[in-house]
Amino acid sequence: MATDGLHILIVEDDLHISSKLSSYFREKDFVVFVASTIQEARELVNKEQINICFLDLVLPDGDGLEFLKKVRIERSEIEFILMSGFGTIEAVIEGMHQGAIDFLKKPFSFYDVDFAISRTRRYITLQQKLISAENHFSLIGQELENLIDRQMIGKSEKIKKVIELAMLAGQDRDINVLITGENGTGKEVIARIIHYSSPRKNFPFFPVNSAAIPESLLESEFFGHRKGSFTDAREDKKGLFEKTNGGTLFLDEIADMPLVLQSKLLRAIEEKKFKPVGGDKFIEVDIRIISATNRNLEELIEHNKFRRDFYHRINTLIIHIPPLRERPEDIEPLLQYFLTLFAQRKNRTIPDIDPGVIEKLTNYLFPGNVRELKNMVERAFLISDKSRFTISDFFIPETKNISLLESESNLNLNQNEKRLIRLALEKANYNQNTAAALLGISRDALIRRIKKYQLVIEKAFNE
Repeated sequence: MATDGLHILIVEDDLHISSKLSSYFREKDFVVFVASTIQEARELVNKEQINICFLDLVLPDGDGLEFLKKVRIERSEIEFILMSGFGTIEAVIEGMHQGAIDFLKKPFSFYDVDFAISRTRRYITLQQKLISAENHFSLIGQELENLIDRQMIGKSEKIKKVIELAMLAGQDRDINVLITGENGTGKEVIARIIHYSSPRKNFPFFPVNSAAIPESLLESEFFGHRKGSFTDAREDKKGLFEKTNGGTLFLDEIADMPLVLQSKLLRAIEEKKFKPVGGDKFIEVDIRIISATNRNLEELIEHNKFRRDFYHRINTLIIHIPPLRERPEDIEPLLQYFLTLFAQRKNRTIPDIDPGVIEKLTNYLFPGNVRELKNMVERAFLISDKSRFTISDFFIPETKNISLLESESNLNLNQNEKRLIRLALEKANYNQNTAAALLGISRDALIRRIKKYQLVIEKAFNE
């Protein structure tokens, strides 16, 4: 018998529930035993090595609570998670006093089950023992597993293909990758998956927002500088290239990088060496570049706003993350994950969800993608202390049917671009980041266009 994984006993007379649980646990490579009566459960406890027992409180041949009391005396190492659809609060409290670790009220989800297991001492001890072995012998380490299982949750074929491509890219330590997708889709998460599934995983992963660094400091930030090389250079400073040596440099918002820096980065990537600002010697480096953008780089190239040679250097493999509105089947599992996440952070019971919420969310376009859904759930926890969330707990803007063109005969680019900007701002409730995502441009580009057309944005407050 295997002894490395969790050994779980399910004591449940509802065959549908026990079958679903046992199948789920076996998929996780746990050793599973099933009993439908207290008598069967006693025989298994006496004969087998059991770590965790999922125990129904009401069974055909007796009281689950009495079984719990007796086993806790004889086998104190077994941890209990109680289950009941109609158990009284007194029974639950008594079960906790007798040493049960958690209680699941039927019907419950697999997210509830995972959360309950994660709190057991046996699971925590096992995970601590496995971390070292997994990082050394598994294709993906514990950190990577968390990224895939928890942050890239989804059941759609589209998101599965994205993860498969990321894992494939990770197998090659040098291939440069360009990740495309709207804001909030999880581009940095995919970059981390590539890094932590690669031979570079024990070296640094440095994310940098190309649009957030002042243009005057870009070269110094990437290549470092020598003391006295400019007015404020009071000491030597290592740049991102040197700090990342051996690892992965993630360049987010790559479309906003100035052309002059693109040229210098291209040379450094090709030659695998660079000179710090004010330095006279080359420093050799070995890094992988992963870039990300929410804009069309080929279009920018046509307008001489992005270097073609730099583009071809960074896009050996392109991974596109579809927006959430194109994979609505991922909304419910993401929602359940965020509910569990914030319940744990705020020390609250995971709330039930009114079916109308799922329907409404599925029909919403999510211009802010996964990040917007996460913010919705966090807001719901902030404004509601109820055990069941309804549609009133979620801020879901009404989707308007809009005509993109002022008329079919009006094809004037400037007039329609001006109108699209207004429509996007209205639809995004005047949130510039969300409006920019709807338009497929950066927030800085949106601000430039607002100034270009001298738009006066007047928001009406009706609350």
